[in-house]
Amino acid sequence: MERTRIAKVEDVKLIRRGEQLEGTLHLTPHHLIFCHTLGTTLEGESGSVPENQPKVRPKELWITYPIIQICTLRPSPLASHLPSSIRLRCRDFTFVCFCFSDEKKARDVYDSIKAWTCKLGRIEKLYAFSYQPQRPEKDVNGWNIYDARKEWRRQGISDKSVDKGWRISTINTDYGFSPTYPALLPVPTTISDNTLNYAGRYRSRVRLPILTYLHPVNNCSITRSSQPLVGVRQNRSIQDEKLLLAIFSTSHSNDGLAEPSSTPPGSHSPRSSDGDGPSMTPEPSFTDAEALEDEMIARGGHEDKGEKPHIYGAQQHNLIVDARPTVNAYAMQAVGLGSENMDNYRFATKVYLGIDNIHVMRDSLNKVIDGLKESDLTPLAPNRDILAKSGWIKHIANMLDGAGLIARQVGLQHSHVLIHCSDGWDRTSQLSALSQLCLDPYYRTLEGFIVLVEKDWLSFGHMFAHRSGFLSSEKWFSIENERIGGDSVRPGFSTDSGPGHALENALLSAKGFFNKNNKSRDSLVDSDGEMQPVDMDSPSAKRLSSPNKGGSGEKHITKVKETSPVFHQFLDATYQLLYQHPTRFEFNERFLRRLLYHLYSCQYGTFLYNNEKDRKESHVAEKTRSVWDYFLSRKEQFLNDQYDATIDDNERGHERLIFPKNGEVRWWNELFGRTDAEMNGRTAVYTHAQGLGENGSTTILTGVETAEDAVGPAVAPTSPPNGFAVGIPTLAAGVAALGIGKGKGTRGGKSPSSLREEMEVEMQ
Repeated sequence: MERTRIAKVEDVKLIRRGEQLEGTLHLTPHHLIFCHTLGTTLEGESGSVPENQPKVRPKELWITYPIIQICTLRPSPLASHLPSSIRLRCRDFTFVCFCFSDEKKARDVYDSIKAWTCKLGRIEKLYAFSYQPQRPEKDVNGWNIYDARKEWRRQGISDKSVDKGWRISTINTDYGFSPTYPALLPVPTTISDNTLNYAGRYRSRVRLPILTYLHPVNNCSITRSSQPLVGVRQNRSIQDEKLLLAIFSTSHSNDGLAEPSSTPPGSHSPRSSDGDGPSMTPEPSFTDAEALEDEMIARGGHEDKGEKPHIYGAQQHNLIVDARPTVNAYAMQAVGLGSENMDNYRFATKVYLGIDNIHVMRDSLNKVIDGLKESDLTPLAPNRDILAKSGWIKHIANMLDGAGLIARQVGLQHSHVLIHCSDGWDRTSQLSALSQLCLDPYYRTLEGFIVLVEKDWLSFGHMFAHRSGFLSSEKWFSIENERIGGDSVRPGFSTDSGPGHALENALLSAKGFFNKNNKSRDSLVDSDGEMQPVDMDSPSAKRLSSPNKGGSGEKHITKVKETSPVFHQFLDATYQLLYQHPTRFEFNERFLRRLLYHLYSCQYGTFLYNNEKDRKESHVAEKTRSVWDYFLSRKEQFLNDQYDATIDDNERGHERLIFPKNGEVRWWNELFGRTDAEMNGRTAVYTHAQGLGENGSTTILTGVETAEDAVGPAVAPTSPPNGFAVGIPTLAAGVAALGIGKGKGTRGGKSPSSLREEMEVEMQ
């Protein structure tokens, strides 16, 4: 209790959605608890309570400290006859205001909340490490629900099953090879651990291409990685090229067609191999944008040169999906990173999706909050204009379109897909998990969704601690009319870095690339979409360590600019699929909403660390409870009563594959605590504001590249296949070719200033 300056305050008024309640505020080491009684008891004529009148039980509002995003104290002098107030904006979109008649008590409460929220210093002091559940939750062990070998067996990969061209490498069992990757790495059987050892040096943080999903019908794969260390010198890795060629060759037959394979042994849960056997999936009716995307990818492929008749699904167009905007990916070459030079990957086509990075997404959510932020004091509807300008719906739609593209390539075009962004743990996790939701009915069950989150988010190393900011920040606390933590108006909201020159910044940052004696990385932030110079010859390039060591004696802090609603966006996109396909998911909307709540509640240890290695070293499974305990012990509350488990590719509405419905993305009004009419009203159909369409058509793609051709005005020119780029002058020329600072060459109708801003944000 050393951080609690005041433990109990009576006669506190709570304001929420304009309604006022009076009660008592309690401050415990892990929660704010507001106790109040709804209504008043009936009294007899003498003022006493009748014997038959039941005693009214006080209601309680519990707010866990880590879920507080913004806390603002508004002191009022006694002479003003106005109450002092504390306004809270929580990460589950609860908005409350506490009013106090005594300014000193208000300040004591504010200081106590601040101390319990952002002065802990260590993850191990969070509520999860002291939480003790009651029955029936106490009898459940959610830590055992995900077993990596069991999941790979379900997908048909094990030492005892029929060889599908894949094996499980144990090169990373001690996490010494790649600290942010899982211990078990599924790789092609033709690739040795020695090849992996060299190939890993060519990928940021040694996050080399690794299997995450194998389609049971056509044996095509989804693999994921980080960006390659191309740099301005156009570095290449023969081992990386060999690894990717082996991945894309695992399903090849004599004529190049990925033929259906036999159903692997697995669990009895619904999965993409259930039904009447490996029947041909009927071609769905595509929207114009989806048909355009397939046409562009086919146009860039090499397999079909006209010698054979075009058979649906027979021509593979294996893809490298770079989730970033084209200009952002190209700019990363300035610090030794970048995107694949397709001259060295002639067996594939590369597409850019134009999904913005963590800084843009954080700013977008903050703009959504601007449209809701008066929700404590007034019952007014959200500001629809601000919501529309936030771009949130556009970002969710782009993510779903990218996942739909990947699912079509794997499930319908019988092709392999490699997904990456910058470090491969933000946009990559979103696209990988969402595309698997579309492809595999098993992941649409409650158990399967838990396995998917464990595999693609927890095991593959999404930085939950960095992105979620569990230990909060003093920048998110402010006192009106006093400067606290910099911005006294909107603490923690602004993310803009101000005007600048992207190319100049890139060239200055690139000095570290050429200076081998410069060991400092302190001024460069480790996060997806931000720049970190890498020297291919330095030891650090061979073994990039985890951004968060996770040591128990290390003091942890929240870096505000590394926080971002990445997992929130994934859950929002899952909600869109659930809403569009209400009978295809075993779980309901409330399951997703409560999962987001417990991401930030810190009541369970599941999401507290950045990767599998950190969780193992911190013994989190022994010291805390799993979040899945909460859901599995209350399973009936989270089941969808419309769910239909039937899988039959010959019956419309029961196919194993589902796809996002273009133009039907909507606000998740339940999450924001609003009605459908308040958030959506007459929902306008979303259309892309970017893309490579012809004659007015639009698409998620912002660029398509092969060794022979490039489609899209923003696609950077590749260097000659027989030589290196000459360094900074070539980069400068390439950036100039992207149309920055000119009136021509912009993509999707974006202005030169818009492209410049994108580049600056990627390089923050």
